[in-house]
Amino acid sequence: MKEDDVILLAREGVYKGKRLKGQIEETHISWVVLCTRVVFKIKKPIKLSFLDFSTLLKRKEMCYNELRLNSRFTDIYQAVVPIRLIDAKFTVGFGNGKIVEYAVQSRRLDTARRMDNALKKNQVRPDDIRSLAKVVSMAHRNCPLVNTGFNLREARKLFNDIEQESLYISNNAGSLYGSIIRKSIHWNDLFLKKHQTRFRERITEGLKRDVHGDLHCGNIFIYRKPVVFDCIEFNESFRQIDVLYEVAFLCMDLEAYRKSRLAKMFISEYNRIFKCLSVPEDARIFNYYKCLRANVRAKVHALGARESDNEAERAAHLAEAKKYLLLMNRYMQT
Repeated sequence: MKEDDVILLAREGVYKGKRLKGQIEETHISWVVLCTRVVFKIKKPIKLSFLDFSTLLKRKEMCYNELRLNSRFTDIYQAVVPIRLIDAKFTVGFGNGKIVEYAVQSRRLDTARRMDNALKKNQVRPDDIRSLAKVVSMAHRNCPLVNTGFNLREARKLFNDIEQESLYISNNAGSLYGSIIRKSIHWNDLFLKKHQTRFRERITEGLKRDVHGDLHCGNIFIYRKPVVFDCIEFNESFRQIDVLYEVAFLCMDLEAYRKSRLAKMFISEYNRIFKCLSVPEDARIFNYYKCLRANVRAKVHALGARESDNEAERAAHLAEAKKYLLLMNRYMQT
């Protein structure tokens, strides 16, 4: 489907005999149609260096992958459903008509309860964080072990890839931010060499698992039992990681929202249930992983600024890139 088709689907499409009258949210790789009680997520027909949604068959396969993998964390995912074209109208569900697309169907939750939105209104309580730590740690305990070894070269490459944005950042955000990037490359190389043995030991201890891969505040709903959703289905290397790297994303995100106390509470409760900080060196590795997560966020926003044709959008991306670079610098000094 193309964007115009998705707009028509949301406005005029039919599900169980009724018009969807849905709203669309868009990401780089998908369209999400928000209806009254259900949500339909449709993958864009694209091929990138890290994913391939280029054919209908591949998008169908990834829809089933998404349903299976996310069901490890929550029960809001309901089905993979076909989208059919019948008499020039789109119909969601099984029946007659040519299948033109597939979507992942899930139960709609209250957007105000999404954790990033709740944090902005100071509506996330310590009890919510303790409940979230329990949900995540218990899910991680049941996630499959991954035994692929630690690759020093690949680890260096992942962090140091931000160097490609150094000149753009210096020219558009200021020399301070370019110098942070240059300093971080040296810091990263020294850290990885010094701690590579412990990175390897953590894998043999069963701490590398097939987990969520994208555990940040925008992928969590705060209910009595928190809901963790939208894990990475399209690239297993993004998902098969050290559990510390997984939870570092959430803790870094909380600290970016200036909620350091909640971040400390989360990792403390998580570690109580699922031991991931076994020796003093692990605390330094956790700090490294938070730095890496901030690094990746900064790079994503730098790329967003570079690619944007809208000045306000470009400025917003640059502001976010600067925020994450400052956070990264803080971690390097810890």
